[in-house]
Amino acid sequence: MKIPGWVGVVPFLLFAFLFLLIPAGVLLVGAFLGPDGQWTLQNLVDLSRPRIVAAYAVTVQLSALTAVLGLVLGFLLAWSVTLGGLHRNLRGLLMTFAGVASNFGGVPLAFAFIATLGRVGLVTALFNALGFNLYDQGFSLYTFTGLTLTYLYFQLPLMVLIITPSLEGMKKEWREASTSLGGGRWTYWVRVGLPVLTPPLLAAFLLLFGNAFGAYATAYALTGGVINLIPILIGAQIRGDVLHNPGLGYALALGMVAIMAVSIAIYTWAQRRAARWGL
Repeated sequence: MKIPGWVGVVPFLLFAFLFLLIPAGVLLVGAFLGPDGQWTLQNLVDLSRPRIVAAYAVTVQLSALTAVLGLVLGFLLAWSVTLGGLHRNLRGLLMTFAGVASNFGGVPLAFAFIATLGRVGLVTALFNALGFNLYDQGFSLYTFTGLTLTYLYFQLPLMVLIITPSLEGMKKEWREASTSLGGGRWTYWVRVGLPVLTPPLLAAFLLLFGNAFGAYATAYALTGGVINLIPILIGAQIRGDVLHNPGLGYALALGMVAIMAVSIAIYTWAQRRAARWGL
């Protein structure tokens, strides 16, 4: 008996239904339910509270900043790997590290940074031994700056993994054509390389933005909720004893979904533009 081709898609559809559609439905319904279980729009109205607006602003700012820094630094690092003539052994080591570091997050990452750059961390103690106190100079791992530095640990290697295939897809004929027309390296990158790479770079930025926007465990473990971020605020509303209001937590999450939906739409468009050049 011939098995229909659509049977192979059933496990995926079942998985998507159980772990994507049902949670999304619960989120959508919960955003319109009050503490008494009655339908209400108050949760959406409460999104305009100053503290919640500030939380969205800080979360977007942190995500955008780490995405931009990861984009620039990761691009330069990926360029050195693919086009900069880096030794093959170092390239393999770097790509292996990027694959591991891009998936290293949560509580282990927070602990690693505390043990390294905390008040009694290894690097902090080393600087103290040299007569330079980081914390006396205004640095603190438990602030916005410290959280940005921590996020870069997984943002930068993720950027390397994302943009390396695009850099490897740059055709030698484009550089040769630019050179034959009298263009130098700078002219090639300004007029050919970067315009061609703009869609992949935009897509990479949006992916990095989304990666940081939804991070919860690292920020909570590192700062203990001191920094007003939306993921931490959602956790406080759904699981907290003081701010317990699941409906508002669902509404906050719905706002995050809306922001991410816009990012995904732009990311999809950028990917289609990049596909035209085979990147």
